[in-house]
Amino acid sequence: MAFATQDAVKEYYGQDLKSSADLKTSACCPAEAMPPHVRRLLANVHEEVRNRFYGCGSPIPPVLKGARVLDLGCGTGRDSFILSQLVGADGEVIGVDMTDEQLAVARQHLGWHMDRFGYDRPNVRFEKGYIEDLAALGLPDNSLDVVVSNCVINLSADKEAVFREIFRVLKPGGELYFSDIFAGRRIPQALREDKVVVGECLGGALYTEDFRRMMRKVGCLDYRVMSRAPVDLNDPEIIEKAGMIDFWSITVRAFKLPLEDLCENFGQVAWYKGTIENHPHSFALDDHHLFQTGLPMPVCGNTAMMLKDTRFAPHFRVDGDMSTHYGPFDCTTSAATTEKDVGSCC
Repeated sequence: MAFATQDAVKEYYGQDLKSSADLKTSACCPAEAMPPHVRRLLANVHEEVRNRFYGCGSPIPPVLKGARVLDLGCGTGRDSFILSQLVGADGEVIGVDMTDEQLAVARQHLGWHMDRFGYDRPNVRFEKGYIEDLAALGLPDNSLDVVVSNCVINLSADKEAVFREIFRVLKPGGELYFSDIFAGRRIPQALREDKVVVGECLGGALYTEDFRRMMRKVGCLDYRVMSRAPVDLNDPEIIEKAGMIDFWSITVRAFKLPLEDLCENFGQVAWYKGTIENHPHSFALDDHHLFQTGLPMPVCGNTAMMLKDTRFAPHFRVDGDMSTHYGPFDCTTSAATTEKDVGSCC
């Protein structure tokens, strides 16, 4: 067996874990790590939903009004209900999970949340299914604006299938924004089959370089890291088994765009208009591109596409085109990245 079975994962999250307090690592991200405006939205989420949260980050991107968003591995719906408030009554959130017990909690509180948000009809629906096969849920090609996931893809035995499905259902210019657990080395076979280690999101953690290779294989040649933090192993048994591996909680942004595998210089310059809600003074595209309002910044061709060919286009002015090439783009002119083992071509 190459990986813990889906039934084992369902049992761990459906029966073994009763709340986030039962987790044995620091992978479960505290609410304090959220941006303040997202934390305010979390206050509108039912207490039972909040208590049964097992994510490792806060993969909630901006500019979602009216968007159609897919939440992979939605669990009890914490992020889905936050997203519900951000997409508004005219948007839609689809939560997908394979665990009956988790979905039961999400569905039980659906009406409560819609009343609290003041919506006449639900803008969230929860589907039982597998993130490796979104076609089985009737999700067509090029149909979604954004896909998010919070510490779930590591649990999949076929991660390449997951990423292929994500980029299939995203519209051109659509965004994948997810948090997950990564490792600084490949996980030994024994740990990949250990129910507890897998359930704690460690056994299925992707080695950072294998993740880079996988993204290239599915056609994503440039993805961006938003943030990263080490995962503490708090349980003596987990430490004994996996203490030799460095684990990281990393948030990644990727777009469905025809990007190049290196940052190339076309002499383009971008200005941020300061018009994204809750980001009046600056906007971070990733961990080394911080656009300050009104201040011009030279950008590579890939970054220019991420700004002008996505839902962020109304908020940026991008001067120049790709008619003249000046060689590789030196991203050291932007804020330096702090880690390089997972990152973009920049």
